[in-house]
Amino acid sequence: MEKLPVGRILGVDVGTVRTGVAVSDENGFLASALCTIKVSGIHPIANAIREKALEKNVKLIVIGNPVNMNGTIGESSERIKLLRDALAEICDIPTVLFDERCTTMAAHSILNMTDTRGKKRKAVIDNLSAEIILQDYLDSRRSNLR
Repeated sequence: MEKLPVGRILGVDVGTVRTGVAVSDENGFLASALCTIKVSGIHPIANAIREKALEKNVKLIVIGNPVNMNGTIGESSERIKLLRDALAEICDIPTVLFDERCTTMAAHSILNMTDTRGKKRKAVIDNLSAEIILQDYLDSRRSNLR
């Protein structure tokens, strides 16, 4: 059985206004919300992600890839690829894109169950989405080793 590399992993959910960031534990089992980045533009977002990655000493960055529900690549996914490329230019940490279909819907469902509304909901939706993306990635890595 292949052993997963040990080290923190950063999860990123890029939105149109805010970017949610989550980080895993040292063993790569559990994702936790970290922060919200409130800058726009490919290069400013890439710089902010790089700073968080270096701050947390991560070994991998996972960026949610908004693939269309039918599996095709749209404008949002192309933008994420540009972000990945910009990040690769300024950072030596490997970056992977991870299919994030239904992540935002899952985050909204969780917030509905916890009756989180209004400003508080806006404040946590991006972080929660990043946390779900990262946890899904971590779970998929473990299940692929079985």
